[in-house]
Amino acid sequence: MEKNLALALVLVLAPFFGFLANIFFGKKAGKGFVGLLGTLSILISFFATTYFFMLIQSTGKSVQVDLFQWISLEKFNINFSFLLDQLSVLWLLFVTGIGTLIHMYSASYMHDDENMHKFFAYLNLFVFFMITLVMGSNLLILFIGWEGVGLCSYLLIGFWYKNQDYNDAAKKAFIMNRVGDLGLLIGIFILAYVFGSLEYSEISKAIFSLKDSNHDWMISNSALIGIAALCLFIGATGKSAQVPLYTWLPDAMAGPTPVSALIHAATMVTAGIFMVTRLNFVFDLAPNVQVLISVIGAITAVLAAAIGLVQNDIKKVLAYSTVSQLGLMFLALGLGAYEVAVFHVITHAFFKACLFLGSGSVIHALHGEQDMRNMGGLKKVMPITYWTMMISTLAISGIFPFAGFWSKDEILMSAYHGNVVLWVVGSIASIMTAFYMFRLMYLTFFGEFRGTEEQKHHLHESPKLITIPLMILAALALVGGAINLPGSTWLNHYLAPLFHKAHGEHHLDNTAFMLMGIATVGALIGIYIAYSKYISKKEVPVQDSEIKGIASVLYNKFYVDEAYEALIVNPIYKLSHFFRKYTEVAISEFLFGLGKITNLLGNQGKLIQNGNIGMYLLAFVIGLSSILAYIFLV
Repeated sequence: MEKNLALALVLVLAPFFGFLANIFFGKKAGKGFVGLLGTLSILISFFATTYFFMLIQSTGKSVQVDLFQWISLEKFNINFSFLLDQLSVLWLLFVTGIGTLIHMYSASYMHDDENMHKFFAYLNLFVFFMITLVMGSNLLILFIGWEGVGLCSYLLIGFWYKNQDYNDAAKKAFIMNRVGDLGLLIGIFILAYVFGSLEYSEISKAIFSLKDSNHDWMISNSALIGIAALCLFIGATGKSAQVPLYTWLPDAMAGPTPVSALIHAATMVTAGIFMVTRLNFVFDLAPNVQVLISVIGAITAVLAAAIGLVQNDIKKVLAYSTVSQLGLMFLALGLGAYEVAVFHVITHAFFKACLFLGSGSVIHALHGEQDMRNMGGLKKVMPITYWTMMISTLAISGIFPFAGFWSKDEILMSAYHGNVVLWVVGSIASIMTAFYMFRLMYLTFFGEFRGTEEQKHHLHESPKLITIPLMILAALALVGGAINLPGSTWLNHYLAPLFHKAHGEHHLDNTAFMLMGIATVGALIGIYIAYSKYISKKEVPVQDSEIKGIASVLYNKFYVDEAYEALIVNPIYKLSHFFRKYTEVAISEFLFGLGKITNLLGNQGKLIQNGNIGMYLLAFVIGLSSILAYIFLV
């Protein structure tokens, strides 16, 4: 037990110490020290996670690490403790594993930045909070990590703070996530009221015992549990960028590319899926909320995919792709196929991290260029970047035998058995995915180079610290589906203890082969259309001013941001201006004279603060004597 406690603390605190060392000493220590320390701190956490993974694999039992009693209010107690079970350890494996690769990549990518030590400090702090979120044994610790990763995303998205647009993107992400987080907090309060605990194990035990023994209690509290589930899902829509709280994530591409890979592919945006999966026993009691989750997921998947069809910024394409893939994960969650959603979270982390880092490699070679209309012909000069991105593109497109084929097929199969309409919507989103991803590949790597002569002269493959993580992630995108192949579903069996009823286990029957065939044909159609346009016809997307019709609507993201501006932001500004200019003045100055009284008292109070320490001590002694006299004499 002492060994488990020590290793759990190492797992959590190694990134935090990396943050402290880099933020306080990194600038003086040098960039080599910063990159090495930042990467090693995450690697240490990865090794500790591997130990717990092997321990749980061998024993089949979870590890609970109790540190101290945190809150004690009559019968309501909360311990500061960590839970290492099948779900948390699986999540930690790809958070720390892919996090290590991204830190290694960043050591080269950010080497010329004057604030590299701050960047690595923020990355380390982000991983620390993500580990806290995943390892917490109760909802309050999850909330600490939840808010912590939100803070770090703000710091990292706006890292290049001298650009006001990047600052605006950071603020947008922060504010929109706060909207969702309010829902999460309300859901936590309701669960605390209903069950008298926030511990996952206590809530689960209460639900399963009361479900069988006290049917009347379940009926009387079903409405509250349903509201709690809805509020928790609102929190998930913010963190995992679902309709209507999804518009922050594409703008978050303002941050350095490693930020996009770490936050928006492998870690933070999966927090909503983690929370819903962790509380599966709560959501199973709210079937109406589950229907809403699947519908929102399907809408998000197809809406984001449609927008991605015409984007020309290479990172924006991947951003909308992320939103779309998260939508497919929520589609599976809403159908109760929790294992399937987790499966796609893992494979998506592999190929999407590779794609983001690959796009960063391209941007690095082109000295900051992100517009695919100014790329082309990079296949010969950047072969490693090309082949790793191609493998990941085949994976996300759902081509056999790459990892995405297996996980996406499981989602579509679950949708087919649950609701055919959702299956159709998910299939359309998948076809769009194949089109826009191969559009990205063709415009970036094929044809003639369309950039400047200066860019062409400096074209080169990226250094090894960038290409090695790409190759590792591409290998995982190729073989990662093996963890849950039909008929030998290791992942389903591994996660089975977490669920009251196993979901998503499919065997290769005639229906499965039919659905696989339809999905593959759909992906090939999307790829063929992209090939016809951008290879055969050698089309290049027109300039922004020339985009018209439905393409203009898609390019402008269905004008959702403009709608939010008109319906929410501007009215709030006008209302606050009205209150400030008229209501506040009328009440404080004319009606009660409060404003004048406050100013008068404030001006008199200033006279007390005269800088005379003797007078301050006298006031302190008089005040303390008065308090003691009241306590002991009255």
